[in-house]
Amino acid sequence: MLNGIKVLSFTHFLQGPSAVQMLVDLGADVVKIESPKGAFERHWSGFDAFVNDVSVFFLLGNRNQRSLSIDLRTKEGKEIIYRMVKEADVLVENFRPGVMDRLGFSYEALKEINPRLVYCSCTGYGSEGPYLHRPGQDLLLQAISGLSLVSGGKDAPPTPVGSAIVDQHAAVLAAFGIVSSLLSREKTGQGRKVESNLLNAALDLQIEPLTYYLNKGPLWERSDLGSRFHQAPYGIYQTNDGWIAISMTPIEKLKKAFNNNELEQYTSQDQMEKREEVNQIVSQVIKQKSTDYWFSAFEDNDIWCSPVNSYEEVEKDPQVEWNKMIMTVNHPDAGQVRLLNHPVRYENHELGVSQHPPRLGEHTIEVLHEYGYSEEEIEKFLQSGVVIENQRKLERTGG
Repeated sequence: MLNGIKVLSFTHFLQGPSAVQMLVDLGADVVKIESPKGAFERHWSGFDAFVNDVSVFFLLGNRNQRSLSIDLRTKEGKEIIYRMVKEADVLVENFRPGVMDRLGFSYEALKEINPRLVYCSCTGYGSEGPYLHRPGQDLLLQAISGLSLVSGGKDAPPTPVGSAIVDQHAAVLAAFGIVSSLLSREKTGQGRKVESNLLNAALDLQIEPLTYYLNKGPLWERSDLGSRFHQAPYGIYQTNDGWIAISMTPIEKLKKAFNNNELEQYTSQDQMEKREEVNQIVSQVIKQKSTDYWFSAFEDNDIWCSPVNSYEEVEKDPQVEWNKMIMTVNHPDAGQVRLLNHPVRYENHELGVSQHPPRLGEHTIEVLHEYGYSEEEIEKFLQSGVVIENQRKLERTGG
């Protein structure tokens, strides 16, 4: 669907690579521009997860693209990028604000070379403002945006979500902005700068509770319901052998499923106004029977519920399998690895993996040939260290 769209990716960590992967999965031609040392995610992985010395953190966000390893501090390296920009449709970068400017690759500079360029900056807080130089990282943004204080139970400390949801949401917003700008360019002939930052993404994730606060004042205090604005019951409840989630349930259906006199006095209005009382009764009743019992009883009474799955159970979940969200791909160094698939499905368009996450500089020579460099010029670049080709072994950091 994005076939023919050329993307230059100056990305690392998660936000930028995930945004680019959205584009490349849809057919865009993405060249990952890397320093001779390689992008950060090649050297580090959460959980110290490396498969045959290949970072899983790198594998999860860099499929279907090519790697050009180049020293951007050199005059020759900069000239190579300028030549590539002339033909590019999109440039995506997630360096700290100011880095691309210092390299000579600001939007203002590059749009002089190519006015049709869509230039996307992925940052922590935006490209201007009082937080310009603060580190932008998922946990920090969950904290500063209020997300960690709307999560967790009554007696728990502020509780961050157990995944980098802000990074990933910001990546999707970046991809959305890029595709929208490409569509606009078809009408106007002009590119534009697009920005996606983690702070805005973290706030957007809270569009419901934050908007309630803005229009009605402080939300309810943290409680064991797991929500500061829903009526009871709402949250994850302990059974006598596990856990079950319940959501948005009319009181009459609860009374029928529970067959418990304590709930008889409560109305649908009480679910909101006396939500702590209702929640306590629900919690005590659910503890008396098994998860399977309650799941069956709730489904029989059309009560919204769900099992609370571990990753082992998610992996075997029949709907996850049906959606083909977990795929196995082959990598020349890591061997077989399992990754999450592109999350959107398109009619009459089957997505797949045509290119494994590349080795550092794996496509350096190929890309330079495409942009008109001769064998002699390329050899000179290699000898002088301006570019690097096909390097596998990289030093790991952290872990």
